[in-house]
Amino acid sequence: MGKLLGSSKADAEREFSYSRSEFDAVRRMLYQLTGIRLADSKDSMVYSRLARRIRALRLNSFQEYLSHLQTHNAETEQFINALTTNLTSFFREPHHFDILGRYLQTHKHVKTIWCAASSTGEEPYSIAMVVAETFGRYDVPVQIIASDIDSQVLQKAKAGIYTADRISGLDATRCKQFFYRGKGGKDGLVKVVPELQKMVQFRQLNLLDKKWDLPAPIDIVFCRNVMIYFDKSTQLGILERMVQLMSADGLYVAGHSENFAYATHLVKPAGQTTYTPNLVRGAHGRV
Repeated sequence: MGKLLGSSKADAEREFSYSRSEFDAVRRMLYQLTGIRLADSKDSMVYSRLARRIRALRLNSFQEYLSHLQTHNAETEQFINALTTNLTSFFREPHHFDILGRYLQTHKHVKTIWCAASSTGEEPYSIAMVVAETFGRYDVPVQIIASDIDSQVLQKAKAGIYTADRISGLDATRCKQFFYRGKGGKDGLVKVVPELQKMVQFRQLNLLDKKWDLPAPIDIVFCRNVMIYFDKSTQLGILERMVQLMSADGLYVAGHSENFAYATHLVKPAGQTTYTPNLVRGAHGRV
């Protein structure tokens, strides 16, 4: 067995033994399945999240869990769900939604928006709010597709139920228009109104899948704070596939910590962490 991770005190407090070789095995497996590279600093996160799975399966060690993963395909989804990080909020990085509103006003042809990492739904519902506000109605000619690799967060997103503190940063008009407040036993909860829910189609999608079940062209892609988890070659491969799906004057929205200065053959800057396709295209806008 490889060297144990952490201090001797931490090791003594841990329920299961946990070695560097086991951490590395987890990292390799996650990379093979999702393209996500875990940093050395994520060893404690891996332990805490997978320890829950070990307990749930009534196993005795990380080694047993790794063996279980190899022989039980159904556990793969639980493994991915446990290790993918889902940090989100309504109107996170608010300037992007101002840009979205202006883009919708000047590009009347927009038909499809793809939110490529929907997490628990705050981002795609924020997109839907802006679309509804721009058109002045819920019945809009724009399809919003929200995807994520994590099946559990997708279920939460589809339900559209959140603790009231999640919308504390929204203005009163949006809170009143787009959310119902729970009463009685549901006090302290809010629910997205059905009209807004109907504007968003949630689906499970792994960005490493060979085929994406998505319509083309896609006019706007929100893929924020996702690429940072991939190595550069994987980033380029995913970005190229996304751009190939986009309309020639489409809008790509990246996260605040993402920069594609190394991918000028694919995209060109269009504003604060936003880009437009820069691929050579034929007469019909296709690559």
